[in-house]
Amino acid sequence: MTQSNNDHNAVVRTAFTRQAVAYAAAPGIVDPERIARLVAAVAPSPEARVLEVATGPGHVALAFAAVAGEVVGSDLTAAPLAIAEAARRQRGLDNVRFEQGDAARLAYDDSSFDVVLCRFAFHHFSDPAIVLAEMARVCRSGGTVAVEDMIVSEHPERAAYQNRFENLRDESHTRAFPLSGLLRLFAEAGLDVERVQTDALTPDLEGWLARGGTPPDRAATVRELVERDATEDLSGTRPQRRDGELVFTQRTATLVGRKLGRASVG
Repeated sequence: MTQSNNDHNAVVRTAFTRQAVAYAAAPGIVDPERIARLVAAVAPSPEARVLEVATGPGHVALAFAAVAGEVVGSDLTAAPLAIAEAARRQRGLDNVRFEQGDAARLAYDDSSFDVVLCRFAFHHFSDPAIVLAEMARVCRSGGTVAVEDMIVSEHPERAAYQNRFENLRDESHTRAFPLSGLLRLFAEAGLDVERVQTDALTPDLEGWLARGGTPPDRAATVRELVERDATEDLSGTRPQRRDGELVFTQRTATLVGRKLGRASVG
């Protein structure tokens, strides 16, 4: 039975209320070099009006505020937004604001932003196609829509293996797409992909489980799956021991697209 968007939103709120502080400090989330690469890939104009969907603790929105005219960060969950607002006040920024809202029903007018982006959240959405369509709707024609997220193998059984342990670790995880799946979503949303960058995160398993607040029984199953993956190469995450700790690879992709006018969409 497919979980409704409202039901899944409740799962997301619970997960990110619980892990808000740990998530905000996670190495891959707070990494300033990674954020700078995203800003450079999008390259907004100094006058650009920018929307970040699922802004979480606001690291990306705050970085864009340093180079763009106006930034709005929207998120479903209040706890990370409080972290974002505290950071905004600490930095004394007045061209960025944070608002609570549902990514599947963005509360903004059509064509009201020059740039719309979303980072490390598509694998939490119950219907990513709807979210991307909403992102495209609120972006002006010729404007930029960008998504950065983890990606999984192009081989369905390997993708399913990774998505299985990702979901066991955090129930708000729905599924990560292969790169081809994200490219297809962009095309269906009337976006022309102009740039693709790939990268990777290498979390240590125990720290990753701790940040997610994974219950002990589910954490034990995740460990079993990742240990098996280390010997049988079942997902492409390539688990291995480093200094006695088990680490694995989460591949990521950044897609930067341009919104086409209606006459340009076939």
